[in-house]
Amino acid sequence: MGSIVAIVGRPNVGKSTLFNRLTESRAAITDSEEGVTRDRHYGTALWNGKEFSVIDTGGYVTNSNDVFESEIRKQAKIAIKEADVVLFMVDVHNGITDLDQAVAGILRTVNKPTLLVVNKVDNSHHLLDATEFYSLGYETLHNISANSGSGTGDLLDAVVELLPDEEPQEEHEEVPRIAVVGRPNSGKSSLVNALLDEDRNIVTEISGTTRDAIYTRYNKFGHDLYLVDTAGLRKKAKVKEDLEFYSVMRSVRVIEYADVCMVMIDATIGIESQDVSILNLAVRNNKGVVVLINKWDLVEKQTNTAKEMEKQIKERLSPFEDVPILFISALTKQRIFKALELAQLVYENRRRKIKTSELNEILLPIIEHTPPPAIKGKYIKIKYITQLPTYYPTFAFYCNLPQYVKEPYKRFLVNQLRKHFNFHGVPVTIFIRKK
Repeated sequence: MGSIVAIVGRPNVGKSTLFNRLTESRAAITDSEEGVTRDRHYGTALWNGKEFSVIDTGGYVTNSNDVFESEIRKQAKIAIKEADVVLFMVDVHNGITDLDQAVAGILRTVNKPTLLVVNKVDNSHHLLDATEFYSLGYETLHNISANSGSGTGDLLDAVVELLPDEEPQEEHEEVPRIAVVGRPNSGKSSLVNALLDEDRNIVTEISGTTRDAIYTRYNKFGHDLYLVDTAGLRKKAKVKEDLEFYSVMRSVRVIEYADVCMVMIDATIGIESQDVSILNLAVRNNKGVVVLINKWDLVEKQTNTAKEMEKQIKERLSPFEDVPILFISALTKQRIFKALELAQLVYENRRRKIKTSELNEILLPIIEHTPPPAIKGKYIKIKYITQLPTYYPTFAFYCNLPQYVKEPYKRFLVNQLRKHFNFHGVPVTIFIRKK
């Protein structure tokens, strides 16, 4: 899956609608408010047996002093640079605008196969209007309606014609998926950009910039993994607009799809209830967890600042305290590679399988020495332990009276598992079963 198709054009010509149609998803957020698609958005499309990636770029906007818009322009340039085929989208209702001319100008400077796509052509009357776009200098017009889908089949045929042929790839082994999650403005995109050394996301000082999740394959310095950058999680109650609702849903989903979550906490604010809910969400989904305290370079340090903060986090996470906590700065790149190493280690821990013989040899003597407290004169005997074949560490303890094994003793068992086997950063689940 090497080929990339980028959709470019000024705001509101229907790029996101076309993206959704090509990738058959609601992955890009569409909204009539101008410039809502704030990030490049990646998805995959399949046509005539060819699979390719589609990038939806933010609109080109010129002569504007808005931070966003210059960033969006930079984004679209990167997208064009990466693409094999460019779809230049215009809108028949508005005719040719100065911005369309500007985009056409940029496209002339890059030597890329480009298709001119005229959107919102819903009837024969519009077909006639579309002809004015010939003056942009393209030989062929692709008239479509992204909304109804008319014309998109022919457009896809044309796209697939232009795509380079690729060698079949063998299936790759499982690649760890590391999600970067956290509250808005905790520095998630800055971390991803610092690791990738490119502005793949728009990073500005405006809260809630990244609204969508993006997967990036990362292979440098001996790592091979997917970095998943998410929309900021917001408190659900505060999600008034549909947009926010999507981003929250997507963050939740990103956590579900990840193996390890790097949870970013803003050191200048400290740990808040929202951080705790994100952490709990990861733990409840049995994901590996690495806590990154970001913006550490901005904090006034007293002697125990770090210790205090670690203590706070562990208290809020209790009883799951066996979690790596790292103080970083995405801006100065302080310890960001250490963060990846930790995530990789946690990933290994989450996949750790322990031989049944080893489990029983180590844990049974301990259990015999400190058995579950007897209830109503009944003695509880745990006879056998085994690890269950799940994606994350789950163990079954077989005993005569499972209903009498209470929560505190279960915690004792989990702690013993942690003490003797390395599950640092990974929630451990246990079941007490009838032998």
